This record gives sequence, C-alpha cells and structure tokens, in this order.
Amino acid sequence: MEVQKRAKIGARCKISSHSFICEGVVIEDDVFVGHGVMFTNDLYPRATIAGGGLQTEADWRVVATIVRQGASIGSNATILAGVVIGEGALVGAGAVVTRDVAAHAIVAGNPARPLRDARRPAHLRPAQEIRT
Repeated sequence: MEVQKRAKIGARCKISSHSFICEGVVIEDDVFVGHGVMFTNDLYPRATIAGGGLQTEADWRVVATIVRQGASIGSNATILAGVVIGEGALVGAGAVVTRDVAAHAIVAGNPARPLRDARRPAHLRPAQEIRT
C-alpha cells in the first residue's frame, strides 16, 4: 500500500495491500478499501508542458476525492479524481468510478452504475432488482 503526502485517512479504516491512495484523497472513518484499489488526483494528466519541458508540481492542481464514513471499496476498483463516494456506499470489485456515488448505493461495472440500495436486504428486494 502507498499513501502519498497530504492524503487523509480516518479512524478504524482497513486499507488492504497494493492499494494506492494519492495526494488529495480524504477517507473518512470506518472505511474499507480492498486490495489493489487505485485512486487518481488529476483529471488531465500530462508528462510535459506546452513548451515540451517536463511537468512539475507547479504545473497541475490536485483534484480532491472523498470517501465518506462507512463506505466500502472492492478490490481492484479505480476511483477517478473529483468524485465523492457517499456514506455507507459499496463499490464492487473492479469497478471504475467516474461519478459521485450516492450514500448507501451499491455500484459496479465500468463505468460504475448503481445496482441497488445497500440498506435493503436481498429478501426484501423485488426479483428484477436482484438479477443484475
């Protein structure tokens, strides 16, 4: 796992091996991050500036990402810069999160799409909602 400077991780979080938490990421309390989760912090990454020289820290700005309390992110998910993952949300393994995730939503896929509400047990959901 790598945690870069100015990343913030709350209390009682579990961050699994091989995950990358870059500058600008804020992880609130009670969050689970699976193995190999990748966060990004630049929406338009480039190696060089207009004149051809290498980019430095002065040439770009960090785009913040927030993971709210109690959220869970499955292994090998990729979280793009600037999104908010809502409180209690579940991100499926391998998902690519390109937009905000609502509180208590379950999302999966590439790009990640909402599947259902994490607060409703399977036996109380309509059959068409369970089949995905």
